[in-house]
Amino acid sequence: MNLPEELKYTKSHEWVSYLPDGSAKIGLTDFAQKELGDIVFVNLPQEGDSVEAGAAFADVESVKAVSDVYCPVTGTVQAVNEELLDAPEQLNKAPYESWMVRVGDISKTEELLSAGEYLTFLSGKEGD
Repeated sequence: MNLPEELKYTKSHEWVSYLPDGSAKIGLTDFAQKELGDIVFVNLPQEGDSVEAGAAFADVESVKAVSDVYCPVTGTVQAVNEELLDAPEQLNKAPYESWMVRVGDISKTEELLSAGEYLTFLSGKEGD
């Protein structure tokens, strides 16, 4: 499984990449996109929207279902990856290059996992 070491992960299968300016890019993990199947639609927030750690900020529609995407941080949406609106399949093709939003003014962060901790978490899930 593809798990870049420099990223942080959530138990709800989002990844976080902290940027030098203190903002963070957020996307779906490789595990999430495989579980969802072919993603056909993405509903993203608007720039300037407030997002809250642990709350849904977007949703993705796949051939299997519609699923909420949860924000791992509290802050303000600084940018939205508009390319995903026309090409949501990029989340399947390149999950770690296809960020969904960039959040700034971060005031709270959910419990984030390292790549190793996330892999351990996934190993426990597979036995369920």
